[in-house]
Parts: sequence; C-alpha cells; structure tokens
Amino acid sequence: MPRNRFDLAGKVAIVTGGGRGIGKAIAVGLAEHGADVVLSSRTQTQIEQVAQEIRNLGRKALPIVVDLTKMSDLDRLIDGTINAFQHIDVLVNNAGQSHEMPAELVEEKEWDSTMSVNVKAPFFLSQKVGKVMIRQGKGGSIINITSEVVQKVELNVGPYCPSKAALHSVTKILAKEWGKYNIRVNSLAPCFVETELNSPFFAQKEWYESKLKLVPLGRHSVPDDLVGAAVFLASDASSYITGTTILVDGGLTA
Repeated sequence: MPRNRFDLAGKVAIVTGGGRGIGKAIAVGLAEHGADVVLSSRTQTQIEQVAQEIRNLGRKALPIVVDLTKMSDLDRLIDGTINAFQHIDVLVNNAGQSHEMPAELVEEKEWDSTMSVNVKAPFFLSQKVGKVMIRQGKGGSIINITSEVVQKVELNVGPYCPSKAALHSVTKILAKEWGKYNIRVNSLAPCFVETELNSPFFAQKEWYESKLKLVPLGRHSVPDDLVGAAVFLASDASSYITGTTILVDGGLTA
C-alpha cells in the first residue's frame, strides 16, 4: 500500500487564533489529516466550538484561552499541551491583528500592539515550542502566517506591513538556526482573505473590486484556500523544505 506522505496521525499541533478565520480552517484541516489539535484564542466560546468540530472528526482537541502578549500565558499554553499530549510536533502562528489607518495617523499604541501580537508573540512562542522540539529529538514543523505584503506593501496598514516583514525574517532566522535539529520553519503568505479581520476592507465595494482586478485567478481567497499548503508544510511531504514562503495569493504577486 503506498505511503500517505500527508498523514498527520500521531502528531500534535498548536494553532493560535484557532477560533475563527484562517486559524479555524487550518486547525480543522490538520485534524482531517489525523492530527490532534490544541487551539488558542482569547475567546473561549469560539475555540470550544472548533474543538467540538475536531472531536466530531474523531481527533482530540484542547482549547486553551490565551493572551499571546503575556509570556506567562505562552508558558501555560505549552504546559497545557505537554500535560495533555506529552509532545508537540507542529506550531501554526496564525493569530494577528491590523489597524486600518494612514501612516500619519498611527500612534504608538497601534504600533506597539501590532508588533506585540504579530512579531513578539510568534517569536517567543516558537522559541518555547522549539525548546520542546529540541528536547524531543525528532524535529518538528513551525508555520508562520505572514502576508503577501512581505513582497508588495498595501496602503493604510502602516504597522501591519513591517510586522509581517519582521515575521518573514524570523521564519528564515529560525529555519537556519534549527535546521540541525530537523525543525523546519516556513511561512504561508496569503492575500485579501475574506475573514473577520479583513471585513473593514471587504465592506468597501470600490476597494473590493479594485483589488479583485489584480488577482489572476479572478477571486478573493477564503480561509480554506490555505489548508492544503498548511497540511503540506506540517507533514512529511515537505520534509526537505525550510526557510521558505509559500505565496497563497491567487497570482497577485506574480
């Protein structure tokens, strides 16, 4: 019988921002391919609902309410995962935020909150997960959700663009440092995904139609469009891929 290189059976994955949008889609997708999933979010009801969806697939799910800007909460997320499953194989740093405003109106509070959630949190959570993976001695996969703005900046999201560029750099740094442990670190870079985070943009008809004209595939993406690439990076199918970015952008940056 041929080997299924995309099989995630026996693997444990942590997905941040797992209660909605891209995080929810990826969490369920990983479970569909056999993984048990730990879901983190600040909203209990959301991750409880996703956890039940995963359990309905016959997989285990653990929802943990976490404020990613607090180091103590990151430790609690790691401890909760280890206590429940004894190991960690995959981390998806999905949680993020953005502020829609022109650069001249950005204040320190918007800058700091964006950098804290989009860069600081995934770096230190990756560090903590990386230490676990190093101790385990069997490698692992870390997947950062960046954005097409790492190649093509957008207007009126001043703090967001540099925060994703920084996470893009973190991906490469960790990939280089941890390759010797067989810990692979990659990123997925979507564009214009129809999520709650992006709803202010999609509510603007002129913006919606103008951006749609730039996408060769002729449609804006939905969270499910990222699932296949996430499963690929989490699985043995990508065992010789690290430090790279997969653009899931419908050809926008081509």
